Amino acid sequence: MSYGPPPPAGPPGGGYGPPGGGYGPPPGSTPPDNGLTWAIVAIFCCWPFAIPAIVNATKVNDLWNRGDQAGALAAQAQAKKWTKIAFILGIIGIVLWTAAMACSVIVGGAATTTTYSTY
Repeated sequence: MSYGPPPPAGPPGGGYGPPGGGYGPPPGSTPPDNGLTWAIVAIFCCWPFAIPAIVNATKVNDLWNRGDQAGALAAQAQAKKWTKIAFILGIIGIVLWTAAMACSVIVGGAATTTTYSTY
């Protein structure tokens, strides 16, 4: 049984072909600072607001390596925003707590009376 002559030699038809441009960041470019270190430190100030900072900071390098520079810069801006909010609210909380403790010491010290017993 014969299947006929072989196909002519030449470029193969179909397929995907070579990849086009646009993959990854431009050569030699470095990703922006993701701020992950400060986001982790912000956990000790106000953890509910530090969590979105950490989530966005971890997205920066991944988006940059995928070639989404605009997304990486947006994630960096969000990470910085949430880190600042966590630090500001944490500092305000520490100041208010210190003031409350100082007031309780002052009020508690004034409320006690010293009585002397002669027994």
